[in-house]
Amino acid sequence: MADGNDGTAHDGTAPDGTAPDGNGSTAAEDGRPPAAKDGRPPGAKDGRPPGAKDDGTSRPSPRERRMAAWRAAPRVLARLGFLAPLGERLALLEAAGSVYDLDEDSDIYGNGVVAALEQRVAGLLGTEAAAFFPTGTMAQQVALRCWAGRTGDPTVALHPLGHPEVHERNAFSQVSGLRPVRITNEPRLPTAEEVRDFEEPFGALMLELPLRDAGFVLPTWEELTEVVDAAREREAVVHFDGARLWECTEHFGRPLAEIAGLADSVYVSFYKSLDAFGGAALAGPATLIDEARAWRHRYGGNVFQQFPTALSALIGLERELPRLPEYVRHARVVAAALSEGLEAGGLPWFRVHPEVPHTFDFQVWLPYDSEVVADVAIGAAEETGAMLFANYWDPKGPGLSFTEVHVRAAGLEWTAGDVRAAAEEFARRLLHG
Repeated sequence: MADGNDGTAHDGTAPDGTAPDGNGSTAAEDGRPPAAKDGRPPGAKDGRPPGAKDDGTSRPSPRERRMAAWRAAPRVLARLGFLAPLGERLALLEAAGSVYDLDEDSDIYGNGVVAALEQRVAGLLGTEAAAFFPTGTMAQQVALRCWAGRTGDPTVALHPLGHPEVHERNAFSQVSGLRPVRITNEPRLPTAEEVRDFEEPFGALMLELPLRDAGFVLPTWEELTEVVDAAREREAVVHFDGARLWECTEHFGRPLAEIAGLADSVYVSFYKSLDAFGGAALAGPATLIDEARAWRHRYGGNVFQQFPTALSALIGLERELPRLPEYVRHARVVAAALSEGLEAGGLPWFRVHPEVPHTFDFQVWLPYDSEVVADVAIGAAEETGAMLFANYWDPKGPGLSFTEVHVRAAGLEWTAGDVRAAAEEFARRLLHG
């Protein structure tokens, strides 16, 4: 989380955005170059550029220690593809032949495999059409710009913790002529009453599902439908920032198409949940998507060839999408066991938020300075080989910090007992220094 004043944020990990976060939203997409806080390039080892030799005097920074511990630990809760070496990332495409006919011509300006991906997304979300975008930032600006032209109102009601407000350097107002208004400051999605009684008119309501910077939180299905109905009563369109919509089905108990069907348009990401190389899609009515394609060209998003990203997205839809509900269910096991272990270890106060995770990501809050807790987390991983907390610890006030915990395929190997034991060991180390 961040202050949102200039759009820069660590996006849940180290300030450089290159540490394991599992959220997919990297520093580069949040408006900052993917370089370390001290200016070192990503991939630097022990404070040196890749390929440089150790002169015997360099000492690893805390971030470098954390990354090394995460990569070396036999037991982690998530192995995140975007942090893997290039060779491993390229190896993902070895499965490309199972999701697309590789004898077909390559894509040129959005045809071929890119068009096939768009059709697949539209089918999954139950929309008339979908358009591929290189980034979600661009996709959402285009969507809301198109809606503003249709409604005649450039005002977008959204949450102040929403991605455009926190991570995009005021792109709505600076680039697209949109006027964001904040509908509630509570760390949750807005209620139907707040939408219905908001004192200003707005042409579009934007809902981030889940609201990541509030703890990956979601409303209930009844609350969500009531919020959408309240917006429609005001003759506003509803757009879902569904970067992580793929992982919401378990919480809502509804298929993707039914969830997406509540909105007038939906954006989804291919790398936040599906482990693709990048990319996004905007889905909705065919007339909207046709107009969005024109604006995509104007924004510079009609890229000549996108086949590696499109193929990786198709692989993610084939491999990861069916497993996401299992990750969510296990994240709830992990969160409960983590709470039990921290309590058994003697911590007088901590917070797992949400107590029962809504997706496979959640927060842990501790009453310690971030440097202290990070050092203990790294040391425990180095000495035990089990890394509970692979992410950056964010200072949120004097003696208070939080981190994000992500559960993916690697986390399925942990039993509740494994998590409790690791959490108890971590707590004891934290208490006794």
